[in-house]
Amino acid sequence: MFIDYAKIYIKAGDGGNGCMSFRREKYVPLGGPDGGGGGNGGDIIVKADKGLKTLLDLRRHPHYRAKNGKHGQGKKKQGGKGEDLVILVPCGTMVYKIKTSSSGKIKEKQELIVDLVEDKKEIKLNVGGRGGRGNASFKTAKNNAPHFAERGAPGEKSTVILELKLIADIGLVGYPNAGKSTFLSVISSAHPKIADYPFTTLSPNLGMVEIGDENFVFADIPGLIEGAYLGIGLGDTFLRHIERTRMLLHFIDLTGFGEKSPEEIFKITNKEIRLFSRNLSSKKQIIVANKMDLPQAEKALIKLKKKLPGFKIFPISAVTKKGVRDLLFATGKMLKKIKIPKEKIVPVKYVYELPFKIKKTENIFEVYGKKIETLIRMTDISNDEAVGRLQGILKKMGIEEALKKRGIKDGNEVKIGDYVFIYKE
Repeated sequence: MFIDYAKIYIKAGDGGNGCMSFRREKYVPLGGPDGGGGGNGGDIIVKADKGLKTLLDLRRHPHYRAKNGKHGQGKKKQGGKGEDLVILVPCGTMVYKIKTSSSGKIKEKQELIVDLVEDKKEIKLNVGGRGGRGNASFKTAKNNAPHFAERGAPGEKSTVILELKLIADIGLVGYPNAGKSTFLSVISSAHPKIADYPFTTLSPNLGMVEIGDENFVFADIPGLIEGAYLGIGLGDTFLRHIERTRMLLHFIDLTGFGEKSPEEIFKITNKEIRLFSRNLSSKKQIIVANKMDLPQAEKALIKLKKKLPGFKIFPISAVTKKGVRDLLFATGKMLKKIKIPKEKIVPVKYVYELPFKIKKTENIFEVYGKKIETLIRMTDISNDEAVGRLQGILKKMGIEEALKKRGIKDGNEVKIGDYVFIYKE
């Protein structure tokens, strides 16, 4: 089954906890702290693989999590790093980050992260959490026997959209039953479904064709009808699969479609392409007048040429193969004149994030922000010495001063992450 869209939920591994330990050996007095740090959590990596053609597996299994880092141990043993998780996707997969608006509503495809066109190309989406430090790391001249260690930091988590756009040189477009699938089966080893009724093609088909000394990839998509860009018929579901192509072969059934004439069909199809994407409508086109084997075809071709002056029209019969060879060589000649589009490079955006923000709700002051929430997550709240260290850090960060400016009083509650503290001066 061809699936070109998937939403997945990914989480990098949490960092391992640091160890709180003291050296205990016979004849070694005052051994001191020797707790090792935890290992970093595994990362989430998305990698392009030319052997894959669909996002079906990712649609079926949307949840992915990398391994957590190992905990530290005594004798200053460092915990091992969690294993990275590599998610394989087909070449041509675009990865979007989902962002949440201030109102809390999810906006899909908000920001393009990467366009994985090349085989083996990869990107690190989520970074594993940092491993917590053991008590040996906190030994100082003033405190040579610290009785606390850090917990591991949580790994990054996010929801991303994967959207597949096939990679081909030439796109086949046209109304349903125009003969695109028959043409593809004749010129290549592809085996698309062919029948004498509209919408036999329900998913894109690819076929490789040798033209002269070069090989080119053709992409056939389901037929377009009026209102396709709005989602009518199979709509814009598959139009994106020809956005990467360098040129288009526009197939026209010389017998028309229903009550519509061939020239009406040509104009409607081009309108749908233009409304879907200006980039797509700007691509070079060759008009292919198909079904020349039918009795009324010659008269229909003469009429079509009069209705569409200035357009180069290639008459063919995909069934009898008449005119197919000439069309292929003309296609190859035009294709050589069209430059291969450069790969889309998405610039990395670095956004400065405040270490903390304060929000007041009645008598509760909520302190939030990635940095402060990670700090709380890595602190062992049940350990008095660790809490004392936390208070010192909060003061140095300016949180206490900021709370005073917001009018905090004795007895007010301060919420940071999952914890609530009582403020005392």
